[in-house]
Parts: sequence; C-alpha cells; structure tokens
Amino acid sequence: MLGQAKQRAQTFCDDYGLDLPILMAPMAGACPPALAAAVMKAGGMGACGALLMAPDAIAQWAADVRTTQAGPFQLNLWVPDPKPARDRAHETRVADFLAQWGPRPTEISAGLPVSFADQCDALIEARPAVISSIMGIFPPEVVAQLKAQGIRWFATATTVAEALAAEEAGADAIVAQGSEAGGHRGAFEAQNAAAQTIGLVSLVAAICDAVKVPVIATGGIADARGALAALVLGASAVQIGTALLRTPEAAIPAAWADAIGRARPEDTAVTRAFSGRLGRSLRTDYVTAAEAADAPDPLPYPLQRSATGPMRAAGTQDNDIARLQAWAGQSAALAQAAPAEDVVRNLWAEVKAALG
Repeated sequence: MLGQAKQRAQTFCDDYGLDLPILMAPMAGACPPALAAAVMKAGGMGACGALLMAPDAIAQWAADVRTTQAGPFQLNLWVPDPKPARDRAHETRVADFLAQWGPRPTEISAGLPVSFADQCDALIEARPAVISSIMGIFPPEVVAQLKAQGIRWFATATTVAEALAAEEAGADAIVAQGSEAGGHRGAFEAQNAAAQTIGLVSLVAAICDAVKVPVIATGGIADARGALAALVLGASAVQIGTALLRTPEAAIPAAWADAIGRARPEDTAVTRAFSGRLGRSLRTDYVTAAEAADAPDPLPYPLQRSATGPMRAAGTQDNDIARLQAWAGQSAALAQAAPAEDVVRNLWAEVKAALG
C-alpha cells in the first residue's frame, strides 16, 4: 500500500509540475497572493477562491502571484445556486436578530457583486494550471473552453454520486471534501448538504473506488498523519486549508488565528448562520445563539450572507471572535503559527519518510 501511495503521489506531481502533492485550499476571503506564493515556493500548488472577486481583481491576483513565485496554481469558483425565494417578513426577523450582534442590516440583497459568466471568462483569461469548481458542475460550454485552453478542471465532490457526475462531465480530478473540512460544504444541492456529511476516510476510499481520475483529499488534514492516511486510502494528493490559517502569510484577524490554535474538534460546528450555505466554523457566541430554539432560521444563500455582512465587517474591524466568520476544520488545533513554506515542507517531509 505504501508503495502504491508513493507512486500515485509521484505521478500526480509529475503531471502538474509539483515537487510535492500538497495543494492549498482555495479559501475565498483568506487566500492572499503571499500565502499562495509560499505554498508554491515549498513545491505545492497555490490557490485562490474567486467567489467574490471581479474580473480585474482575479487578473491582479494571478499577476501578483506570478511576480512573486513561479509554479502552478488553481483558481476556484462556485457554481451559482438558483435564485432564492424572498420572504420579507422573515428577512425582518433575521435583521432584528442580527442587530444584537452588530449594525442592523439595512438592505438584504440576493445578488453577488459580479456575474458568474464574467468570472469564468476572467479565470480562463488568467490561464492558471487548474480551475476548480465547488457547489456543482461547470456548464458544458465552460468545460469546453477549459479543454480548449489546456486548463485542467478539478471538481469538488462531497458524495460518490457527485464525483461520478463530475467525472462524466469531464473533470480531470475530483477533490473529495470530507465533512471535517472548514468553510463551506461543497454539496451540489444546498438542501442535501446537512444530510450528506460524510467523513473523509469513508468518502476518499469510496470515491477512489468509483472513479478513474485522480482524487485529491481535503477536510481535516492538518499534519502528516492525516495526509499519509489519505494517500494510503487512494488519494493522489491532499488539499489543506485550516492548517495554513495561522501562518503569517494568511494574515487573518488575530482573534480568529488564536482561536483556531485552541479549538478541539468539538469546538467547531456546521452552520448556515453566516451565509445560508452550510459550512464549518468555530463554535462562536454568535453561532451558538443562531442555533438556539428562539433564533430565526437563516435565510437562503446569498441572502443570509448579505444580511450578516455588517456584523462580519464589524467583527473583523474589532478583532472580535464572537462576530467573525471564523471558518475552521475539525483538525484546527494542529494548525501551526509558522511560515507557510515551512508548514508545507515539514508536513511532506514526514509523509515522505513514512512512505519510505
């Protein structure tokens, strides 16, 4: 098994021009160019979550990374959800509840700052090694453009059925996202996310058995033990996110970084309270209050994201963990307050030694 794991990892590295099979998770809002460049300098793949970025910002991010460090990186985009139904009375109840935690939202919007089509064009124009999807499958016309430009497509999947659908649609690799992962759950259908929270051990093995393309494991991997286990289970590479959030290059608010370092697995929670889409965060005071029986149900995405915007901004400004959107995976306590290049290099050195 160890020999097979080593060969899979080496083949993946050869295919993508990597020194080691470690990918940075494309964390929207927490993927500055400096962090991606540090991961790339270590020999891994950098990443950017472009969900909220306009085309010029996408182009600038890619240019900044390339100026700093040569190497492959991925750009990630959400596949849009259907337009949500509006319930103005319920939106008022949510606004009243949020007023206890920060400025009361004065306008709740169902729109995002830029169109999906424009973002897709900008991602392709940036010519990354990889464009990855989450929350669904790219439309056929986008997949055709990726293939024509020689850009690989990594599709995030949270179930075997999603992985098979992505492979059938032309994905070059599957990112198997276990339920331990911090941040948003990548379920294709929002209403299924809570019912399909599959742990990484079961998910990776099942997806590897089901598909023919390489599988990248993500979710709860923050040290060599987790990475080695994923490779032995059949993954060709691993993707890490929370493990990088305490690095100086991530530059997240200190209260968030400090809380990650103290968090046990049970100190995280899956919640819709920040965006309306299910995601795993630290169990902050706000998250606990939002789960209370007398709290209003979160609005659907992206209405809830719009509604919590003032609170989240105030939390960031005040470095207040109670109001921050503090995403974190279940292995958060393993994250090290060390340079990102060292985190990645040291993690792989331990895995490589174990592989022999």
